[in-house]
Amino acid sequence: MPTLSRLQKYTIIAVGTVSGAGLFYYNVYGKGEEVAHVANSWTTDFVPSVTWDSNWDRRDPKSLVKPMKKVTEEAQNKYNEQLEQHKAKTTRHLVLIRHGQYNLKGKNDAERYLTELGRRQADYTGKRLAELALPFSLIVRSTMTRAQETSKIIEKSLSDVPTEDDILLMEGAPIPPEPPIRHWKSEWQYFQDGPRIEAAFRKHFHRASPHQTKDSYTLLVCHANVIRYFVCRALQFPPEAWLRLSLKHASITWISIHPSGNVSLRCFGDSGHMPPEAITTNQ
Repeated sequence: MPTLSRLQKYTIIAVGTVSGAGLFYYNVYGKGEEVAHVANSWTTDFVPSVTWDSNWDRRDPKSLVKPMKKVTEEAQNKYNEQLEQHKAKTTRHLVLIRHGQYNLKGKNDAERYLTELGRRQADYTGKRLAELALPFSLIVRSTMTRAQETSKIIEKSLSDVPTEDDILLMEGAPIPPEPPIRHWKSEWQYFQDGPRIEAAFRKHFHRASPHQTKDSYTLLVCHANVIRYFVCRALQFPPEAWLRLSLKHASITWISIHPSGNVSLRCFGDSGHMPPEAITTNQ
């Protein structure tokens, strides 16, 4: 019986699986003709229930360049050059902030101003953002009172960052949730608010321009329903799942949109920068 050399010892390959880590052993014996085949998770016949749409923002280079009429070497080279010109090269980071606690007894927007606690929450968040030292290039604010007040407090900690207002970011009912809410809400509100909130998503969520030379960081100060809907849309989750997510007041949500069109949720509703007694959700 032949003896094993040092290079013919038993080898252990750890392969990650959906249910956990599985250990597969095979014996590299003799000349190795009988080595077992180990299937990685991405080589199995698993069929995902939902596939990722890489052209969700309609900015995939292949959707921006006119297809070739005739496939020749010259046409192919020109086509490839145009594809390269339309490729994003940097990452867009969107940091979404929910407004602070506000006066729930207000009968109109002007009366739904921040409470004293809401102002403190905004201040905590502003200081946290300053500690992160991200190179914010723009702060975009909802035009509603509580978002405007929250942003202006945050802006004290982020000096010299330009601001702009966006009416599309106002609070609303984006889409009928599933499971349904317990209290009745008329369909016209979803019919009215949904297209506006979807327009806000399409305006702010997309991969970087091909001309962008470095990663960008944009701060959006808006509302819980808007942020929850944005997260579902960006991650290609069912948008009607938005109400299953919960957000603390003045919390931080961070989404990154990569050049490939892939999207990463870096954090959702982070409120760890506040003391426990300052953390609230609905009040």
